[in-house]
Amino acid sequence: MSTDPLSGILGLLDVRGAAFVRLEAGGDWSLAFRPRPLVKCNAVLRGRCWLTLDGGAPVQLQAGDAFLLALPPGYTVASDPELPPADGSALFAAARGSVTCGGDEVVLIGGSFTIDRPDGELLHGILPPFLKIDMTDPRATGVRATLARLETELLAGDLGVDLVARRLAEVLLIDMLRAHAGRATQEGGWLLAALADPKIGAALAAMHADPGRDWTVAELARLAAMSRSGFARRFAEATGTTPIDHLLHWRMRLARAALRQGGTTIGALAERLGYASESAFGTAFKRVHGRAPRGWAQENRATGG
Repeated sequence: MSTDPLSGILGLLDVRGAAFVRLEAGGDWSLAFRPRPLVKCNAVLRGRCWLTLDGGAPVQLQAGDAFLLALPPGYTVASDPELPPADGSALFAAARGSVTCGGDEVVLIGGSFTIDRPDGELLHGILPPFLKIDMTDPRATGVRATLARLETELLAGDLGVDLVARRLAEVLLIDMLRAHAGRATQEGGWLLAALADPKIGAALAAMHADPGRDWTVAELARLAAMSRSGFARRFAEATGTTPIDHLLHWRMRLARAALRQGGTTIGALAERLGYASESAFGTAFKRVHGRAPRGWAQENRATGG
């Protein structure tokens, strides 16, 4: 990934293929969406609705709320979370610009970015599946402005609207990530906030750019221009873990992505990630994932898990 956290995130996405759709809905309605490798920016422009991620509790959203879905499980958007849903994925697949579902009491606008790289699952380590942006926060000014421009473009339908919408989609994603990075929460997304920290972010970016290096806390502290003890304390406050433990888990995320893709040997992967032997790599992988890498790879390539 890039040393700039936002460039690194955008580098995992197909920003040129971004697509925005406006949803108008009314009465009793419920739309279910299947899991897909994508990131979605969404906002409620009018009315109220419920968002439910599979396995999670319903969250009520109202006009002015903006939210991000990053590699989400299946989810449902509805007027009532108890309603049986229709297939929203099929409905939106056939849409061009707007979708109507029973009325116009509720209006949402949403854009999606597909992930077309095998290491796209690294987003799991940076963003939680669901982020709600606090639109009253001064840092959300850009989100509000970009959403207003997007709605104007989609309603007007002028020449080049698709091109403008794609450009604005990228800007909106950046605006939303900026707004969230300034206020990490316990619900997730702390790594993005840590990457945005000038000192801790420098150390994280270095580890992410060269995960196979035998990093020490002293080296990372020098990159952050801090004392070793001060850096270790601030790193733990920002990330909830130690620098070396974060490096271990980052390496294992890279390993998981590479094993799922295939095309590399366990030995080559171990060497690339900084392990002196295949055995040492296997021990580290089993510590994090509970299984030996070869067995994990066979199971997850077969199931797509």
